Amino acid sequence: MGEEQRWFDDLPVIGRLPPEQRAAALRALDPPAEAEVKAQTKGFFASVPDPWEHTSHAFGFLPPAAAGSGLVDVQPASQIKADPALQNARIAVRLDRLRVAAYPGRGVHRILFDFYARNQREGGEDDLHFNMVLRAQQGQSAAVVGYPIFLGLGVGAGGVGFRCHTVNVKNEQDEALLGVLESDSMRRGLQLLSTVQPALAPLSTMAVGITRALAGRHRNVSVQDFYLGLDFGGSATGARLREGTYFAVQAPEEITASCWQQWAYNAQGQHLVARDNPAVPIAHNYIAFSVSRYPA
Repeated sequence: MGEEQRWFDDLPVIGRLPPEQRAAALRALDPPAEAEVKAQTKGFFASVPDPWEHTSHAFGFLPPAAAGSGLVDVQPASQIKADPALQNARIAVRLDRLRVAAYPGRGVHRILFDFYARNQREGGEDDLHFNMVLRAQQGQSAAVVGYPIFLGLGVGAGGVGFRCHTVNVKNEQDEALLGVLESDSMRRGLQLLSTVQPALAPLSTMAVGITRALAGRHRNVSVQDFYLGLDFGGSATGARLREGTYFAVQAPEEITASCWQQWAYNAQGQHLVARDNPAVPIAHNYIAFSVSRYPA
C-alpha cells in the first residue's frame, strides 16, 4: 500500500466504527443525531441505514460533451475508455459538487474537505494535499462549482491517483479554527496549492496536519474517505482517466454494481437523480470533481 493511502487510515470514517463507538460519537452531537434516536428504537426504521453509515463508494463518469437538458447517462468509471493523450500531461482538477444527503447531526454542517494527489514532474514527484472548509445544510449541497483544487497537476505514464477525506466538524473550539481557515488571508495561502509547484510541499504538510488534528478531536467525525486511481489500462476492475466529471457516491456495496443503470444526471437541476424520480436528488452523499487538460 502506497504512502498516500496511509495518511488517514487510523482515522476511520464513522461508518467503520464499532457500534459502541459510533453510538458515543452520535450522542456527543448537540442535539444528538436522529440516527442515535433510531438506534434506541425497535422496528423497521431502526434497520434503515443513514447515508453516512456506508463505507463503500460508487464511481461514475460524465463526459464533457454531455451538456444540455434532460437526463444524461452516467457511465461506470471502469467502463470508459482512457485518453492516452493525458499520459505525462498536466491536468486541472476542480470541485464541482459536494452533496450532503445526510451527515451525522442536524442543521448546517461545517465540513473540512481534504483532497490528495501525487504530482508527477520532471526529476521527481510530490505528494500534495489541498483542504478547504465547506458549509452545507442537511439535505442540500455546498455552494461550490468549479473550485480549483489543483491546476497543472502532472500525470504519470501509469495515470494518477486521488484520495478524498471529509470531516464533519462539531467541536466548538475547532469551529473557531475553521473560522480562521475561512478568512481571506488563510484562503489565499491554502489556495497556492491549486498551482502545483515543488516548493509547496510545506503547505501540503500543513494541510495534512490540519485534517488529522480536526478528525481526531471530540465531536468531530470523518464521514467519507475514498481512493480513486485512474489509469490507462483496460482491466475490468480498474478506472480510466480522461477529461470529464467523476462522481464518488457513498452508497451500500450491494447497489454499486448496478446503480448507474438506475441513476442519471439531471442536466437542468445539476444533480444525480433516480431515473424514476428525476425531480429529486438521490438520497446519498456524493462528491463530483472535474478533470481537464491544463492549460486548456
